[in-house]
Amino acid sequence: MNELLTTAEAGEADRLAAQAGVPSLELMEKAGKAVAAAAVDMVWGPDRRVVVLCGPGNNGGDGFVAARHLRDKGYDVRLFLLGDKAALKGDAAEMARRWPLPIRHASPDALQSMHLVIDALFGAGLSRPLEGDAAELVQAVNDSGLPVLAIDVPSGLDGTSGEVRGVAIKARKTVTFFRKKPGHVLMPGRHLCGEVVVADIGIPERVLETLKPSLHENGLPLWRDHFNWPEDGGHKYDRGHAVVVSGPALQTGAARLGARGALRVGAGLVTLVGNAAATAIIATQVTSIMVRSVSGAAALSMFLRDTRRNAVLIGPGASVGPETADDVLAILKSSAAVVLDADALTSFSDAGDKPRGDAGMGFLARNGDGPHRRETLFAAIRDRKAPVVLTPHEGEFKRLFGELAGSKVDRTREAAKMSGAIVILKGTDTVIAAPDGRAAINSNAPPWLATAGSGDVLGGLVTGLLAQHMLPFEAAAAAVWLHGEAANTFGVGLIAEDLPDVLPTVLQRLFSEKFR
Repeated sequence: MNELLTTAEAGEADRLAAQAGVPSLELMEKAGKAVAAAAVDMVWGPDRRVVVLCGPGNNGGDGFVAARHLRDKGYDVRLFLLGDKAALKGDAAEMARRWPLPIRHASPDALQSMHLVIDALFGAGLSRPLEGDAAELVQAVNDSGLPVLAIDVPSGLDGTSGEVRGVAIKARKTVTFFRKKPGHVLMPGRHLCGEVVVADIGIPERVLETLKPSLHENGLPLWRDHFNWPEDGGHKYDRGHAVVVSGPALQTGAARLGARGALRVGAGLVTLVGNAAATAIIATQVTSIMVRSVSGAAALSMFLRDTRRNAVLIGPGASVGPETADDVLAILKSSAAVVLDADALTSFSDAGDKPRGDAGMGFLARNGDGPHRRETLFAAIRDRKAPVVLTPHEGEFKRLFGELAGSKVDRTREAAKMSGAIVILKGTDTVIAAPDGRAAINSNAPPWLATAGSGDVLGGLVTGLLAQHMLPFEAAAAAVWLHGEAANTFGVGLIAEDLPDVLPTVLQRLFSEKFR
């Protein structure tokens, strides 16, 4: 159940269910009953007072049903409507007719002496910012400090983008139906929803065959079947040889973090390469990771002629400039899978126009300003058969791709299409997107994962999985999930060096589940 449905797709699912013989009124009845059950879990006891705030659409209809079921259980239920009862239409009007008590006009006064608020004001398809009485009521709910149970999404939240339309309710729990929506897992929607419960209201699973959703919440069902575990009789070269390119002598730590991540996630061999000064330092810090002095585009090209070296990470600590850009282009001419992070990306933006000495002047002369350099990178990616994964944070993303329109999912998909690469747009709600439109939103990253060097480890995890011949989109999604799960396993106080060391615990859990 990790598919995510946009508000349009969720509406189509309702329509297809009705077409398959499930009456829409029955869907609303089951939805409201599920909300009532969630309310009982939040405030137990017939002496509990519950206020149900209903809006003018089907979300309000769900609220009428929930109120009726709670009243039948003995709860003291007060129901308020934002709008005119005579203006209600369709199923919502019918459910309002079935409510046996007076319907009062919604106002902040409705919240006095209550134990729980059920937010049935506005659903996921809200198309404009809340204002006037609606905004005032939402703000009053937030100011009250009362626990809130939201129906579908908290009022004021766009269910597709996860963005706030003016002002939005902060819920403790949200009940949605059939499948989650992107707004439940994208920030700030995830924060506003609280715990999300997905209720089965009778929509047939087969409607997904018609909808064919291309967006998922990242998790095991998305990539577990593509994960390559060690096998009896296997050889280290069967598990691939990852190469990590280091920056200059005083910037080797980032590459070492990436290399350790690649090794821990299962790559058979890992080699760190860099100039003589850098590798002299690296050699004193690593044991099972090999070290080679390989510096410059020509040397990298020669080194990667050995096709057993089948995955390369460049960017962490590499330094921004045309020299790094030349190294990237040389690597992209190889047959290896490539992961580009940090400085490897910024070197193709306007920020990458300061060469270190004369070495990078040729690149600048050939490729001009930022937009031309960016297209040079994308053309090199599109010209190759082996996969490329880009791992920018928001700043690097904007420097490389500019100000793209739409939600985080929209922007990441557009970047993947532009570049021809898998794109991992990092953050609390990391989005992974492929050029063919597939995308996933990650939701397991804890706040303490935001620490220096954690992104370098992620780059190494992606590289290590690609070295093991995992499919690129699935490798990117798996790496992001493992990264978050390792941070959850370690807990508060995490630093980047801890991530590779705790990863075996996560992998062992997955391995044990596979063979139960």
